[in-house]
Amino acid sequence: MDPTETPVRAVRDVGPSTIALDLEPPAGFAARPGQFVKLSLDVGSERRSRFYTLSSPDAADALEVTVEINPDGDLGPHLAELESGATLTMAGPFGNAYYEDEPHTVILAGGPGVGPAVGIAERTLDDGGETAIVYRDGEPAHRERLDALSERGAHVAIVGADEELTPPVERALAGERRDGSEADDRQLFVYGFADFLDAATDAVAAAGGDPDRAKVENFG
Repeated sequence: MDPTETPVRAVRDVGPSTIALDLEPPAGFAARPGQFVKLSLDVGSERRSRFYTLSSPDAADALEVTVEINPDGDLGPHLAELESGATLTMAGPFGNAYYEDEPHTVILAGGPGVGPAVGIAERTLDDGGETAIVYRDGEPAHRERLDALSERGAHVAIVGADEELTPPVERALAGERRDGSEADDRQLFVYGFADFLDAATDAVAAAGGDPDRAKVENFG
């Protein structure tokens, strides 16, 4: 989709220094959870842009991105100050590390990677599949959605910033189907900054999984 002026429906706090930005989906816009969009906003005389991964389970009726706010960031603090009815420019979707109707998903998320994690997990359950999340963050966001996923039967593990990843990853990868058969069709997703990606893929290998089969998005 070419850059399009997109209204803001709401800006919500979803955790420490973290917001969810609810946008009006443009006509004809189609995206999968795990894809990302480019958001641009005029700040004074300067246009500032950043890429953000979708955190909504679909984009037909509601479009959401999760933004971790760095007080010194060039765009995030300004997005946090937007009010309903404001507009920004959106282009996309982009990316290839997204949900493609896989019946069993395992999502490893670090920091703002929780956004695509909850979107993919919700969509997996909505489609009748099974899902697991391992989320590492010292100050977790989206707690309500993670709790709701757990109540729906998802395996959700939240680990501290300095905790070892291998044990929870091993438990997530060891899940079985509800009928007791082995879940050998699970798709692994990994979202986060580079240091988390290294730790997560090392944990997958240590747990006996294949990190080369993962869909990975590096946030920088």
